[in-house]
Amino acid sequence: MPTATFAAGCFWGVESRFASTPGVTSTAVGYMGGDTENPTYQDVCNKTTGHAEVVQLEFDDQKISYDTLLDIFWQMHDPTTLNRQGPDIGDQYRSAIFYHDDHQRIMAEQSKVVLDKSGIFGNPIVTEITPASRFWRAEEYHQQYHAKNGRGGCSI
Repeated sequence: MPTATFAAGCFWGVESRFASTPGVTSTAVGYMGGDTENPTYQDVCNKTTGHAEVVQLEFDDQKISYDTLLDIFWQMHDPTTLNRQGPDIGDQYRSAIFYHDDHQRIMAEQSKVVLDKSGIFGNPIVTEITPASRFWRAEEYHQQYHAKNGRGGCSI
C-alpha cells in the first residue's frame, strides 16, 4: 500500500478525518521533519525538535487517489498560517506535505500552485513540501485519540 504523510495542525483531528476516509487503510500519528531522534510529545511541545505533528497513512490507490488525499488535506486546515492552526501555535503545528516519491512531490507542488493562483484562501499558502524523513510514532495514547476519547481536545 502507498504511504502519505501530512501535517495540518494538531494530529488528533487530522488523523480522525483521514481515518474516516474510504480507501485509507491505516493511520498513525507521530512526528517528522526535525532533528531529534525518538522524540516524545513533551519534546515536540517544547519546540526544540523541529518536528511537526503528522499523520502517516496507508491507502488503497485503487479506491482513493493521492490527488483526493491532497484535496482533503487542503480543505481540513488553513495552509496560509505559518506555524499555527487556530489556537495552536508553534512549528510543530505547521502545514506540511512530506512526500514519499517524485509522483507525490509533483502532485503536491502542482496542487499548491493551482490553489495559490485561485486565491481561494485569500493569503499565500505557506505549506512546506519536503521529502519524508523518518517517522517517529507518537505515544500510544495519541493514536486514534478521537475514536478512543470522543471529540474533545483540538479540532480541525
